[in-house]
Amino acid sequence: MSEATTKPEQNKMGTMPIKPLLLTMSLPMILSMLVQAMYNIIDSIFVAKLEERALTAVSMAFPIQNLMIAVSAGTCVGVNALLSRSLGAGNREDAQKAAVNGIFLAILGAICFGLFGIFGSRLYFASQTDDATIIEYGVQYLSICLIFSFGIFLEIVFERILQSTGRTIYNMYSQGIGAVTNIVLDPILIFGLWGFPALGIRGAAIATVAGQILAMTLSLIFNLWKNTDVSISMKGFTPSLPIIRVIYEVGVPSIIMQSIGSVMTYFLNLILAAFSTTAVTVLGVYFKLQSFIFMPIFGLNNGMIPIIAYNYGARSKKRIMETATFSIFIAVSIMLVGFGLFQLMPDRMLLMFDASEHMLEIGVPALRTISLSFLFAGYCIIVGSVFQALGNGVYSLLTSVARQLLCLLPLAYLFAKLFGLHAVWYAFPLAEIISVAMTTALFIRIYQKKIKHLE
Repeated sequence: MSEATTKPEQNKMGTMPIKPLLLTMSLPMILSMLVQAMYNIIDSIFVAKLEERALTAVSMAFPIQNLMIAVSAGTCVGVNALLSRSLGAGNREDAQKAAVNGIFLAILGAICFGLFGIFGSRLYFASQTDDATIIEYGVQYLSICLIFSFGIFLEIVFERILQSTGRTIYNMYSQGIGAVTNIVLDPILIFGLWGFPALGIRGAAIATVAGQILAMTLSLIFNLWKNTDVSISMKGFTPSLPIIRVIYEVGVPSIIMQSIGSVMTYFLNLILAAFSTTAVTVLGVYFKLQSFIFMPIFGLNNGMIPIIAYNYGARSKKRIMETATFSIFIAVSIMLVGFGLFQLMPDRMLLMFDASEHMLEIGVPALRTISLSFLFAGYCIIVGSVFQALGNGVYSLLTSVARQLLCLLPLAYLFAKLFGLHAVWYAFPLAEIISVAMTTALFIRIYQKKIKHLE
């Protein structure tokens, strides 16, 4: 039997019981995502020890960093879905093309963000604040992260290729080692320990990109040595416009959906800056803290998407629904834990970042109010990823636009004008409730069209 006609049942995603399969594929990613979230938090904890304005600069840099991740991860959603569907249907040729074209697109993305890092960083920070110190901190930090962004771009695409073929355990190694490298280098480079020069906020950026480049290198090695389903070889490569079009049919809605978060955060920063830069810092700290709750769910998604995409290609309705249901259960459980933490100990969380009395005054009620959205977010995230796995990323886009741009931002602006800073935070849970209703309606629709009549 030729490779092109290999039966999809030979892959564990079509045969292994769903619960152990999902846990086997997701747990390594969940653990590595937790480590990544930890180093994001530790990054900011060390930066906060420089001064609050340095932490504010990192908070203002977040939308651009999030945009970079959106472009990279969103593109790889398309790569992942096409690669898994191709393997599920027994078509290794298309799977191979998806992989190498994904690498090509990652390189293009890194070049674009590197150019923005060189020429656009100062203008970006100047659009948010007049404080020269915050601008200088921001340029020093963001320009390094963007110029060396090839590390994160290629790391993500190599990891997604491993995920698509069911080898998520290797991503735990690459991400974990990269994150630990970042954590170890942070204090050394920021404060100049063990004979190294004290680089300040530049040291935090260098530690970040060093961890990403190491993770990229490890992911490439794992693909070359351990991935027998897809060959990472660019020899004789020419871009395939049909493959790129298919990748972006799923990927572009995901890119836009995640990029909307950058737009939302940027304008929220402008709304909050009208009250104080400390309010901007609180929002930035919230995003760092909530990543410790959300990252495991994104790790769960990374294990879930290839399973659903594979079984959609294999036309297995039962396995699709069982995967989605079990994923929702896990995600909601994680979110309930996060909700409890944010309600019970917001002051302790903020004090990790050397919070002043003013920052605690703003931050404690903010964290408690925003975390109300956790009660609904887990369900919405999982179902949105089901849309992507089934090739309907536009549904995720619609719910994201409705929640963040049509609800959250207008409500935040309105509450700021009418009731003051304390009311701005209520925009988060209100927008999430609207997202639940819309997500459910769209899932019913996609079930009727794509899932119900599968064998």
